[in-house]
Amino acid sequence: MDLNLIVLCGRLAVDAEVRAFDSGAMLVRYLVTTRTDHPRRRVDVIPVTLWDPSDEIIRQPGMKGERVWVCGAIQRRFWESPDGRRSRVEIVAEQVVLRDLDDLEPAVLE
Repeated sequence: MDLNLIVLCGRLAVDAEVRAFDSGAMLVRYLVTTRTDHPRRRVDVIPVTLWDPSDEIIRQPGMKGERVWVCGAIQRRFWESPDGRRSRVEIVAEQVVLRDLDDLEPAVLE
C-alpha cells in the first residue's frame, strides 16, 4: 500500500494569499517556515495550497509569523514557461489549523 501523508507545523513566512477563480473555486496559499537543529541547523520554506477553504479561514486566512498546522499530501506540478518545462513541489492541504498546539481542542488532535 502507498501512502502520501504530511503533517507539518511551522510559522507563516508571509501573509496568506486568498484567490477566487471564475469557476467559483477558491484557494488559500501559504508559505510555511519550518526550523530544525538536528542533525544540522536548517530552515525550510514550504508552499502549501488549501482548496475550498472554510468560511473561517477565508475571513482570517493567516498572517506572517502565525503558527500553522497542516495535514495533507505532497504534490509535484508541471507547467511550460518561456524558459522550458518547470516543476514545483508543494503540500496540498486537507486541513489547516492556525493556532498554537496549547490552544487546540482535544478533538482536533485525535
